[in-house]
Amino acid sequence: MALSGTQWKMPPLVKVYEALGAIGDGRVRIEDGRRATVVSSDESKTYEVETSADGREIASNDNASYWQGYVGYPAIAVLIARGFYRPPANVTDALAGVAWKELNGKFKNDWARTIAEVEKALEQAGHDPDAVRSEAEAVLSFLRELQPVHGKRIPPPAEKPAAKSRQQTPTGN
Repeated sequence: MALSGTQWKMPPLVKVYEALGAIGDGRVRIEDGRRATVVSSDESKTYEVETSADGREIASNDNASYWQGYVGYPAIAVLIARGFYRPPANVTDALAGVAWKELNGKFKNDWARTIAEVEKALEQAGHDPDAVRSEAEAVLSFLRELQPVHGKRIPPPAEKPAAKSRQQTPTGN
């Protein structure tokens, strides 16, 4: 368990892609000066993120942040939404609509394969995958320079329950 004030580990590059996609999708909601929420790509979870005024202290309850100890995509997306880093709109727009959870599951969290699949789709859609990768790497450099530290620990959210179908209850004698 990470202690408050300890430095976050750096995320894999794919998490920066996911954060840029969350911005492109408009899935980040700033609640107030500290709190924000980010909806997952499949809309099954809503993550809570808290940041200090300078963005350096971060608390997030996404699985990567909570269990793996690196800055997860919701926290990265919130830093971007709060203006601590400003990627070009063409990059966030290019990554909008990517079904990250589905892709990560398909490739069993093999991040390189996920990125390769996304870059192939970007190219097919007329976007420049090299420009997107370059911007994602620039965001990662920004995070390294920021040297974010852990804020208070927020428990992870539960999956939203699947829609229940109405079941007939058999009546007996």
